[in-house]
Amino acid sequence: MLSTERLCATAFAFMVVAVLAFSSMQGRAQAALLLEEPYGFFGSVNPTGHNAIYFERICAETPVKLRRCKAGELGAVIARYQGMKGYDWMAIPLVPYLYSVEDVSAVPARASRETVYQLRNRYHETYLLGLGADMPSGGFTHGGWTELLGASYERRIYAFRFKTTEKQDDEFIALMNDGPNLSHFHLFYNNCSDFARILLNFYFPGTFNRSVFPDAGVTTPDQLTYKLEKYARKHPETQLTVFEIPQIPGSRRHSRSNKGIAQSFSTTGYVIPIALLNPYLAGGLFADYLVRGRHHIIPKSPQMLAPDNLFALTAAGRSAENPVSAGAQVPSAAAGGSSGTKTTAEANSGLTENKVAHEQILSAEFQKSRPD
Repeated sequence: MLSTERLCATAFAFMVVAVLAFSSMQGRAQAALLLEEPYGFFGSVNPTGHNAIYFERICAETPVKLRRCKAGELGAVIARYQGMKGYDWMAIPLVPYLYSVEDVSAVPARASRETVYQLRNRYHETYLLGLGADMPSGGFTHGGWTELLGASYERRIYAFRFKTTEKQDDEFIALMNDGPNLSHFHLFYNNCSDFARILLNFYFPGTFNRSVFPDAGVTTPDQLTYKLEKYARKHPETQLTVFEIPQIPGSRRHSRSNKGIAQSFSTTGYVIPIALLNPYLAGGLFADYLVRGRHHIIPKSPQMLAPDNLFALTAAGRSAENPVSAGAQVPSAAAGGSSGTKTTAEANSGLTENKVAHEQILSAEFQKSRPD
């Protein structure tokens, strides 16, 4: 029979292990690079698609101000779009970003164009009017607020989830809130993938550089995702996991697979006029595609995420939290840009010299407008 001292020592040991495990779980966080397929006529002309980044523990106080998430909130998606009234980036809660609703039980099994239009307008009128009534809705040539809502009605999305830390997220929130949020969008040198590349470099400094080959120095969603997947193979501590978020069936045709610049020119009708005008250029593009542009980044059977199991995208230990109404993060939007007020998370995060290094990285990356 164990003595009282041994029983106490055993109980204390179990308690220490439990506390350490709980602390480790609380210190973990997740983010995911979203690879979004091209769709519609523009997707046929430019089949590169779109990149955004989802953060599990970062939520939207407004579309232009970030904060730490509260219990039960599923995080936010941050992305760069053109035509956002001068803003460089916007943050939208995960559920509205995917489905234009706050409550996942309201996601339709099928969605007509009229249904999507109504859902988007309802959310916009409730949460996004603070950005200004003159905020464009978007169209064929220009982006607008409709691109922030209901992405899953338009296209299939793959989420490449990787591990972050709460400290990193707190520093990221502080830097994004304190920094300028002014648009300098450029389709070739400051596009959505360049923005995602900059954010990834905050978490993995110096890893995601612009490449001349493939794609002639243009950062594309396919290329950036391949670099993350390649990095994760060499660094298993990244814990990269791939999920598929299917397109909601309806009147919209199925989205297409992502292609890089070289692949687009080499495997579509573009190759014919290019070969006629300059066969050497056509041959170079094809060689670039064969040597550097063929990426196999989607696993055969990624885990499927339906509206009712989005919690699988979040960190381990949070799956029991209720995802319903997780989209109601944005009470109003700040029309004047990012707030200079520091958040409680920043005040308590104990920022170290890493903040200075990361701030320099972000500042340098945001100022780049041409390939290295």
